[in-house]
Amino acid sequence: MLQTSVNIGRGLVIKNPVMTASGTFGYGTEYDDFVDLNRLGGIMVKGTTLHPRQGNPYPRMAETPSGMLNAVGLQNKGVDYFCQHIYPQISAYDTAMIVNVSGSQVEDYIATAEKINDLEHIPAIELNISCPNVKEGGMAFGVTCAGAASVVRAVREVYDKTLIVKLSPNVTDITEIARAVEAEGADSISMINTLLGMAIDAERRQPCLSTITGGLSGPAVKPIALRMVWQTAQAVQIPIIGMGGIATAIDAIEFLLAGATAIEIGTYNFVDPTAPIQILEGIEAYMQRHGFTDIKEIIGALEIPKR
Repeated sequence: MLQTSVNIGRGLVIKNPVMTASGTFGYGTEYDDFVDLNRLGGIMVKGTTLHPRQGNPYPRMAETPSGMLNAVGLQNKGVDYFCQHIYPQISAYDTAMIVNVSGSQVEDYIATAEKINDLEHIPAIELNISCPNVKEGGMAFGVTCAGAASVVRAVREVYDKTLIVKLSPNVTDITEIARAVEAEGADSISMINTLLGMAIDAERRQPCLSTITGGLSGPAVKPIALRMVWQTAQAVQIPIIGMGGIATAIDAIEFLLAGATAIEIGTYNFVDPTAPIQILEGIEAYMQRHGFTDIKEIIGALEIPKR
């Protein structure tokens, strides 16, 4: 029998390494007609903030070669609405329901994390530190070691379950940020968030997005994500949840070989809602084909040829 369970930090064991990425899978319930959610290792629900957010003006999505740009702007009804209305709908699923937490200042992260900490059936949060810090002129928390460390340190003091920190790739050396959040108590890291990109409508001579720039995701970013996961796996001791352009089981396995303990599927959920289950079944077929009985035999098993 294949062993596919993995520990994604602080003793949180999920049944398999296949998860869905925040912002691409709603609260999970939206996909109930297409996917048996209980077969998944985990679901990262959409970004949740302290106060309701309307998101950015339209247009806020644009298709690009081998990917897409988004500038949705964390549209959600706030953490209180989540606790009162969404949590009762998702608490009975037999999978790890993890809340992506965002904010514009450290105090927002603290208050949101405190409220979610009280929810029995939410075993972890995913801290999105790619948000712009309004107190620092809009610079994202996650692009400096000091900024990333300050958020993680503050949240760690009030949150006692598994703390996953989602890293921004829009930095010079992502391993420095990874070490900084590990030092402040992160139980695991998820990476990568979207890359900053832009699209232009040449006929109208205008940007395609209302915000001019947005987050690039999809197959185009996979080589960068793989590289960053592999580098970070050499730099930290905590588990890594890898994402970025995963569309097939082989894509997912490449992330595991590079050192990821689990993976998240994002943009491809829009292409095929059944992708997470197909990828899970593909990973199991790969294990059988290569004679692996435990998923841990694959994790970090990349062989670098000697020269």
